Amino acid sequence: HVQLVESGGGSVLTGGSLRLSCATSGVTYGTHVMAWFRQAPGREREGVAGITYYTDYADSVKGRFTISRDYAKNTMYLQMNSLKPEDTAMYYCAADPWGEYGGTWYSPSEYKYWGQGTQVTVS
Repeated sequence: HVQLVESGGGSVLTGGSLRLSCATSGVTYGTHVMAWFRQAPGREREGVAGITYYTDYADSVKGRFTISRDYAKNTMYLQMNSLKPEDTAMYYCAADPWGEYGGTWYSPSEYKYWGQGTQVTVS
């Protein structure tokens, strides 16, 4: 049974940094594709960063955000630097079994498992 729990959100000033964490259970090395998504009020959920065979990022966060996984701690991270007001959103982590992965890490419909989200507010 897969469970994902995000933490680390908060309120920061423009230019600040936050590190989000996604604690996982049921997700071990090599079994799942994982990604971070965000959703602002009135907007669709969008892929921010994903880890498949490689890491990839939305153009809007390239050079500012870094996704990583610590398999020993069963945790995925999103380091967010140089934050902007437009980064304000609820951030979610997601996981999809490799055997069901369709190749589009940035598509919400790709993912079977989701966390509850953590709010990030940049002002």
